[in-house]
Amino acid sequence: MPASLSEPRVGVWLIGARGSVATTVIAGCAAVTAGLHAPTGMVTETDLFADCGLPALPSLVFGGHDTVDCPLPKRAEALVAGGVLPHGLPSAITAELEAADREIRPGGPAPGDTREPTELVDAFTTDIRDFARRCGLARAVVVNVASTEPTPVGIASREHAPTETASLECGHGWAASVAPARGGTALPPSSLYAAAALRAGCPYVNFTPSTGLHHPALASLAESSGLPYAGRDGKTGQTLLRSVLGPMFAQRALAVRAWSGTNLLGGGDGAALADPAAAAAKNAGKERVLADTLGTAPEGETHIDDVPVLGDWKTAWDHIAFDGFLGTRMILQTTWQGCDSALAAPLILDLARLTARAHEAGLTGPLTELGFYFKDPVGEGPAALGEQYEALAGFAARLRGLSREVR
Repeated sequence: MPASLSEPRVGVWLIGARGSVATTVIAGCAAVTAGLHAPTGMVTETDLFADCGLPALPSLVFGGHDTVDCPLPKRAEALVAGGVLPHGLPSAITAELEAADREIRPGGPAPGDTREPTELVDAFTTDIRDFARRCGLARAVVVNVASTEPTPVGIASREHAPTETASLECGHGWAASVAPARGGTALPPSSLYAAAALRAGCPYVNFTPSTGLHHPALASLAESSGLPYAGRDGKTGQTLLRSVLGPMFAQRALAVRAWSGTNLLGGGDGAALADPAAAAAKNAGKERVLADTLGTAPEGETHIDDVPVLGDWKTAWDHIAFDGFLGTRMILQTTWQGCDSALAAPLILDLARLTARAHEAGLTGPLTELGFYFKDPVGEGPAALGEQYEALAGFAARLRGLSREVR
């Protein structure tokens, strides 16, 4: 159904806007809005978030950046062929797909792109601001759903690394932040987009393991922006299961001796994660959940294999060796088979709505209560899914209270 004339329009600016995940987000929002499908997987559509003042799904307007030029309707048809989207859906929501496609702008840096980092951030910022103005938006949220990039050398996976750029003050200006200081690390593309989001006055969500706001050069910029942000690396499959099983072993006082895992996946993410540096960035969050929930890092590694024929589907296998009473040795094996885009899309819609509402309510800084959605959440918070859900419920109550104050 169309948004009410009185309903403020909220933008969702997707980095990687023509990828499988982004296309599923846009198509899924249109399908749920039209009543063609139920909002399965969307926590924000459960009773937990009733009366929290979240933007309605029909009020969401999509745009974004991408370095590829395949139109969204064509991309959606490819996802139908791959079993990701239902047959007939693209033709039923052609207008919505075409509208979003018109709001996608060229990303970068593309091969041969000679623009300096400051020029790229300028261009990205202008694109986001123009989107908000052109569409008459009350606010916009920038969400990174692009393919995983390698972690830059010298950048810690969880905290800001202590390089010279970390001491930059807000007064030096954003341009100083994106130019690497002597001995510092140049900003990767994900951080250029993150800087543009902040400059455009938009909350930022990093659904990938890529650096984004975690770069030390952006620490002061994020702190002084007065904007809420969340991330990183969406928890959709293997790590979701680990965040449940890890606490189970700890709470039952069972000694985990080893925990090994393998991921088989295709598509753009599989190709990107064939790069060992990108795979290392992805695996860091998977393994951290085990260390945080078990209290120690067990033996074993997680491997990621690119299997192009799998397309958007993935299989994750875990082999857990543990000791029971009197040292009895036992094994638990799990197999998770799922469609990455279908798992991620409802979470991204949740995060866009929650972050937009946080911005509207004047909340700033890291939204630690949204750790439920991430492998490597910003700020300090629990790693066990049950505790993260409790924190999310507390956040819902907070938003509900703010909504009542407005009334």
